[in-house]
Amino acid sequence: MDKPRVLFLCTANSCRSQMAEAFLRQYGGDRFEVYSAGLDPKPIHPLTIQVMEETGYDMSSHRAKTLGEFLGKMHFSYLITVCSKAEERCPVFPGMGQRLHWPFEDPAAFAGTPEETIAKFREVRDQIATQVRSWVEKMNNDQK
Repeated sequence: MDKPRVLFLCTANSCRSQMAEAFLRQYGGDRFEVYSAGLDPKPIHPLTIQVMEETGYDMSSHRAKTLGEFLGKMHFSYLITVCSKAEERCPVFPGMGQRLHWPFEDPAAFAGTPEETIAKFREVRDQIATQVRSWVEKMNNDQK
């Protein structure tokens, strides 16, 4: 049986969608084929890399990707938008299974001191980790 493909979509693919991809790889093991993309990709934010390293996750193989890399090229069982802008702007396209929306604050848009900013990245990281872990548990329970 094929693994469900999951695409996390955000505006820039520099923070939230990258974190969600990493956590689903970690918590879902080999149960899912996981991707992330952005509508207007920007390089991965250095604080994203830093806060993920704090959890033991190495993001050196990650890169920002555009939605166009995937559109029409593969079927996704789940499209999960992790920001409101992506949810509003994401087109409806063939080959997409279930669409979910998990809105998280954009830590890259946060304005504060360096200490406050890294704290915001950690807060959003932890919220994403909790959401992904809960979803994987739900998926596991639904399979029983």
